[in-house]
Amino acid sequence: MSNQHVWHKSSYSNGSNNNCVEVAEGPVTAVRDTQNRQAGHLSFSASEWQAFLDEVRTGRL
Repeated sequence: MSNQHVWHKSSYSNGSNNNCVEVAEGPVTAVRDTQNRQAGHLSFSASEWQAFLDEVRTGRL
């Protein structure tokens, strides 16, 4: 299995090219700042990522 991430702009980014995040989905979801890719990324398990998305969808975040 490759450690290479396949990144795409998050559908939750606001449409501005200035304030976007990118995600790489898989067994572990990775998230990074589009403008600061060199800073690295955060990784989340499937259950952590799902809990985050649930909070976003309900408007609590």
